[in-house]
Amino acid sequence: MSNELNARIGQVILDNLREIPDFPEPGVLFRDITPLLANGEAFGKLIDELAEHYRGKIDAVAGLESRGFILAAPLAVKLGLGMITIRKAGKLPGPVIGVDYELEYGTARMEVRPEAIHEGQRVLIIDDVLATGGTAAAAVELVRALGAEVAGVTVLLELAGLNGRDRLPGLLVESGVTF
Repeated sequence: MSNELNARIGQVILDNLREIPDFPEPGVLFRDITPLLANGEAFGKLIDELAEHYRGKIDAVAGLESRGFILAAPLAVKLGLGMITIRKAGKLPGPVIGVDYELEYGTARMEVRPEAIHEGQRVLIIDDVLATGGTAAAAVELVRALGAEVAGVTVLLELAGLNGRDRLPGLLVESGVTF
């Protein structure tokens, strides 16, 4: 984790995070970013800090469905870049390329339209949470399959105990707050 990114956005996230015990099931502590999104000043500061951190280092921002879209769109606009949507299976009209990945019980699939990513682009992958790393790893595989470079993976919250970072070897993985 980059201490620089954490120092820039960590407190903004923590000051606007809501913790909900026993959601979605008993024993789980859900960390809700919707108060951050609802606070225009804080959300603006978050996007400004992310933009300053990545300015000149990336050519496109790839948001992962669904909360990654909320972060990727304003960041891409702020940087004057395009936004790539990496979606769950069946959500994009074809043609698409896809990658299957393992879940605890079963598999899932992420897809992207091939013309959304250009060979040689430096793509930042962004999402709200890094847990097991399956979704992020699938996104990395999609970006690379289209000849682009993964400039990094950025998340607001990282759940370190689920070891998601281990599924992203050799990549710059940055998080605002780690639990």
